[in-house]
Amino acid sequence: MMLAERLAKGEVLALRAEITHARRGALRHSFRSQADHVLLAPETARPPRGLSLDQFNLLALYRRDHGGPRGAGQGADWAWAQFAQAGLPQGPGRVLALLTQPRFLGYWFNPVSFWMLIEGDALRAVIAEVNNTFGQRHSYFLAQPDLAPITRDTRLRTRKIFHVSPFQDISGDYRFVFALRPDRLSIRISQIDGEAGVDTAMTGALVPLTTRAILGSALRRPGGALWVIAQIYWHALRLKLKGAAYRPCPPAPHEEISR
Repeated sequence: MMLAERLAKGEVLALRAEITHARRGALRHSFRSQADHVLLAPETARPPRGLSLDQFNLLALYRRDHGGPRGAGQGADWAWAQFAQAGLPQGPGRVLALLTQPRFLGYWFNPVSFWMLIEGDALRAVIAEVNNTFGQRHSYFLAQPDLAPITRDTRLRTRKIFHVSPFQDISGDYRFVFALRPDRLSIRISQIDGEAGVDTAMTGALVPLTTRAILGSALRRPGGALWVIAQIYWHALRLKLKGAAYRPCPPAPHEEISR
């Protein structure tokens, strides 16, 4: 069964991602970590016990957390509207999937989530939904110029216009590489600003999410997204101690999505 069909039938997949992060330039810094994500079609998902949609649980996904303004999201409706505007409307064989970290006991923070338009086993377009620790959000629309399927050899490029780290300028470009298979997902993001920039990657196996797996991840990394944001502040402190200059947070871009 193709990935789109599995998701459309309600299957929820787990991605226990290995994450690498390396800063290039005069001030270098790198680390490795793990994070637990889910990949699901919000409109049809049948989550196992331990994960709920729009209701409190050990893990939970709320419509308001994704798709549009932060804290007032419209979920899949917003994402479908963005894909339709680009020439990829709803149609047979197409499914809208969300890759994200769920809330853990109600706590939410996601550095980046991905809306993925999947057709069969092929990735057609992506919306990278980026949040910073200052309460702001901006999304980047990513697709081939001719809307052809995105493969592991595709390089998608967009201008960086959103403040993410207080130790980096808002300049340069992002380059995205997605490698999606029915059983594995890899995402590489490079921010390139002359000799400086950051290389980030997340990769792992896609496996059916079970209640046992939910409990296991809660024991391995208690706190979920709280653990992620603790790491963000820990590495920010390390950068500051290395002499990184602080940049105040400017207003978010007026447009909620870049194309």
